[in-house]
Amino acid sequence: MADWIVVGGSGFVGGALVDVLASAGHGVLKQVAPRVVADPKWSAQEVIAEASKHVEEIVALAASFADKDVVVNAAGLATPGSGQSLELFGANAVLPALIWLAAQQAGVPTYIHISSAAVQGRRPVLDGSWDHQPFSPYSQSKALGERALQLLMDQTLTRPSTVRIVRATSIQDPSRSTTRSLIRYARSPLASVAAPGSAPSPVSSLGGLAEYVLAVGDAPERVPTVSVQPWEGLTVRDVVLQHGHKEPLQLPPALCRLMLKVGYWLAKFGSPKMDSVVRRAEVLWFGQRISQTSAGQSLGMGESTLAAEERAQE
Repeated sequence: MADWIVVGGSGFVGGALVDVLASAGHGVLKQVAPRVVADPKWSAQEVIAEASKHVEEIVALAASFADKDVVVNAAGLATPGSGQSLELFGANAVLPALIWLAAQQAGVPTYIHISSAAVQGRRPVLDGSWDHQPFSPYSQSKALGERALQLLMDQTLTRPSTVRIVRATSIQDPSRSTTRSLIRYARSPLASVAAPGSAPSPVSSLGGLAEYVLAVGDAPERVPTVSVQPWEGLTVRDVVLQHGHKEPLQLPPALCRLMLKVGYWLAKFGSPKMDSVVRRAEVLWFGQRISQTSAGQSLGMGESTLAAEERAQE
């Protein structure tokens, strides 16, 4: 069995991953992430330059990574509705690069960075491309972290033999404020979906993400550099029904699109948080698909949303 080390192993995602790894028989250690900050206006090159300045942190991490087979970055700030801050961009943009530099120094065979599908914003289909369409400070910070890693991989000849970026989808868990908000919405009279409610939803589970990261680490050669957490089979109707225990209203799709158009227009004059609220409504009504080329397919983990839609229409 491989030896893993999870940076941020005591956090929300990291803790679940540590449990899954231990249950699978892997050796696993937790590593506390160093605290770093970044200017939200920085470029990917400036992020790398900042990460390189943290020599002591890189050396300390490299020492803890010694003789490990897989390093996972499960640290960062998972705060989709937050505003811009030095801490947000430090944790989500500089830290991935810093850990990569430490993994390179330690000669770790595989480095897995857990990112977010939010980096692709409103794209109708989530995929493993480098196309970034961030729409909020959170998604911007995550996209900047990915761009820094991409630039590092392009610029560096000697590096960990395998680097994998896993984009988590909309993880729900009762401990998260976003999930508690979803529950309140699903139980309210306003709970609704765009008719007929059969659109695939990117809502997923913490356990599903942990299992996927385990699969990526066990077979990294079968996974592209960037991949999306596999769809778990939920439709937008399923999500509201599961969290609210009642059937949602089915609204005319044209009405939903009109309300979203107005909401996005108003968000231009409001705070970044308003844009995130409108985006959440869009996903609740219309969902978001995951490409058939999702890495989960190559690992035999579930069915892509595109394939499921075709099957449902037969």
